[in-house]
Amino acid sequence: MSFIDKAKHKAEEVVGEVKEKVGELTGNEKLQAEGKKEQSAANVKQAGDSVKDAASSVTDSIKGDRR
Repeated sequence: MSFIDKAKHKAEEVVGEVKEKVGELTGNEKLQAEGKKEQSAANVKQAGDSVKDAASSVTDSIKGDRR
């Protein structure tokens, strides 16, 4: 998983957090819900990043054992 993809996913999470907080402060429930939704989507992407990294590590380990 590339660093750029991971950074984008983290940025999406942070944007969601900001929207949620602004929604809370302004009483804008729609913005607050949108922020939570964006955070959830970003967290799913980050979980996928972790799975891909783990799979890559396992693959690298297996390849190393064969040498």
